[in-house]
Amino acid sequence: MSATTADGARIRRAEHAAGRMPSWMGSIRFRLAVVYSSVLFGLAAIVVSIIYLALATQLNNEVMYREYPVTRLTQSASGAIVIEQQQVREEFRTFEHDVNAAALTTLRRFSFSALLALFLCSLGVGWVVAGRALAPIEQITAVAEEITATDLSRRIELGGPHDELRHLADTFDAMLGRIDGAFEEQRAFIHEASHELRNPLAVIRTTVDVTLADPAADDAELRQAMTVVQRSSERMSRLVDDLLMYARQGTTAREMAPLDLGVLVRDGAEEFRVPAEAKGLALQIDSPPGAEVVGDPVALRQALANLLANAVRLAPGGTTLTVRSGTEGPWAWMAVADQGPGIALEDHERVFQRFYRGDGPAANGQVRSGLGLTIVRQIAEAHGGEVKLVSAPGEGATFAMWVPRVPVADATPASPVASPAL
Repeated sequence: MSATTADGARIRRAEHAAGRMPSWMGSIRFRLAVVYSSVLFGLAAIVVSIIYLALATQLNNEVMYREYPVTRLTQSASGAIVIEQQQVREEFRTFEHDVNAAALTTLRRFSFSALLALFLCSLGVGWVVAGRALAPIEQITAVAEEITATDLSRRIELGGPHDELRHLADTFDAMLGRIDGAFEEQRAFIHEASHELRNPLAVIRTTVDVTLADPAADDAELRQAMTVVQRSSERMSRLVDDLLMYARQGTTAREMAPLDLGVLVRDGAEEFRVPAEAKGLALQIDSPPGAEVVGDPVALRQALANLLANAVRLAPGGTTLTVRSGTEGPWAWMAVADQGPGIALEDHERVFQRFYRGDGPAANGQVRSGLGLTIVRQIAEAHGGEVKLVSAPGEGATFAMWVPRVPVADATPASPVASPAL
């Protein structure tokens, strides 16, 4: 028989033997009980053995003896009889010696019996103690088995002392809370995205149905219908692109590298000079080099592009767009300022929410997804920074994005100011 065959046979025999073994013998509780009992039995055996040996040695050292004067008659060489006096010492067993021997025999017998009883009792005690120690784990397992993908509201809520098991349960509860929050955020995002996609689809479907239902539609009506369909499809395409960008910002690994934020802002702003001039806007760029940061250049350029796209869209013709970057303490910043309609104070936080487009005249008829500023905030927070807004109705708006000049793990800078001076 080859070695492989022999190994396979041994494995099969072991699996067969394991199949005959009761399930409770393979549990952690049984193993803990055996370990507890073995340790207790071993310590007790050592203590009893030491006591027995010490007592046996002490009792066996008690030697009893007595000296007797003995008169001896000897014959000398000349034949004369000589009387000699001698002291003779004789050892002998006493009644006390016999009692000690019997006591040691009884002690030995009772010690072995007590050790056997102790081993059996320790198995039971170890089983109970191990069960009580593992009870929190059983509770954690029971809650984990009851949790489903659609209901993450269950919590362990383990009481008792603040020990390792309590810390494990609290950590598990915190993890469930984060997962539950992520699922709720995902459900809300899907609901909002579905709602946003439904609107342009409904416009396209209604326009096509009405046009097809009119057999006398002329070229002008058909062209108008196609214009509506084109505008709705552009909006839907922009929304899908921004949805993909928004989803990627939270899932893909960023390629963080040292970069000059001033150079990135200057190059990114130059790409919007032609669209700005086409709308009659003057673009001013003040972005000196030297703002060294550690970040993802693609993501930071995307954030700048979103801010500039909003500014070009909202700013009226004949006004000026200002793009600047710089440093302040441990922070680097880039800012885009326009002379558009401005944003009311109560809407400063809402503009960063998903799918928010505002309700002013500038918001009507625009091909937008409502995710641009949401993506900007997401990128800023991923870099350990934040986005600030300074605006008032009729006074334009300034969006400033702050990022640390050093990695967040190495330094935690103080909170940035609301907006740099432009």
